[in-house]
Amino acid sequence: MPIYEYTCDKCRHQFDVLIRNEKDYPKKCPACGKGKPVKAFSSFAVSMAAGSTVSREACEVCPTAGTGCGGGGCCGDM
Repeated sequence: MPIYEYTCDKCRHQFDVLIRNEKDYPKKCPACGKGKPVKAFSSFAVSMAAGSTVSREACEVCPTAGTGCGGGGCCGDM
């Protein structure tokens, strides 16, 4: 289920909403109770399942290439 970011057009309050169906779309700001929330542009995030690992062997720019994923971050995160 997607989580969308919204900004109030009156008080500029930013908040997230989990959208399960059409009834979940916000009709007013939870902070001021006024305004029409506008969907904000945001990037998405990807998380790895617990216990999974990423090999850094193929990454040429990674300073720890060949040692496996020890710090939890991947080459793109550095």
